[in-house]
Amino acid sequence: MSVKQLLVTMVCGLSGLLMLAGCGRSPQTSFYALTPLVTEVTAPKLEGPSIAIASVTLPELVDRPQLVVPDAGTRVAILESHRWAEPLKSAIPRLLAENISRLMNSARISAYPQHAANSTDYRLFVDFQRFELLGSRVVVDALWEIRSAKGAKSLTGRAKLLEPIGSTDHEAVVAGYSRALATLSKEIAQSLRNLQTKE
Repeated sequence: MSVKQLLVTMVCGLSGLLMLAGCGRSPQTSFYALTPLVTEVTAPKLEGPSIAIASVTLPELVDRPQLVVPDAGTRVAILESHRWAEPLKSAIPRLLAENISRLMNSARISAYPQHAANSTDYRLFVDFQRFELLGSRVVVDALWEIRSAKGAKSLTGRAKLLEPIGSTDHEAVVAGYSRALATLSKEIAQSLRNLQTKE
């Protein structure tokens, strides 16, 4: 075999190896994060009452690292290459705390459940019945309860939110969830203000 033939053979072999390596590469994974609502706050944050996000529960179907979307019929698809950047059980309490903090202009709102055991003025419990994509909308259905340390009767409510997303693109879906959680935060913040007024 001549030197030229040997070089051609080596180049072809190397090209084949590179192609095989490319075929064996895992698909790229995308990670998504919920985002807080945007408010125009100009005044410095006030002390205000202390509020703890004591508990947030989710359906087990969606309480997983992957995004879950409907498939044909009764089937759902668990998207291995589209994942939450952090567990929803951590992300949602933190997002609710941040949203309510901005809405009430208060710096004393915590997403850490252990703070609820201390002398917190109010404790918030949220039980999500639905957190899912339905056609071109996301559905967030949540029962919530506010308990006061003053012993007043707890305040309860239910938010059934349908947020249009305009597209089934995964980023649009996550943005729809963020907007729905912002609406839920507004409802809870208003209820907190009403409860404070009564006390």
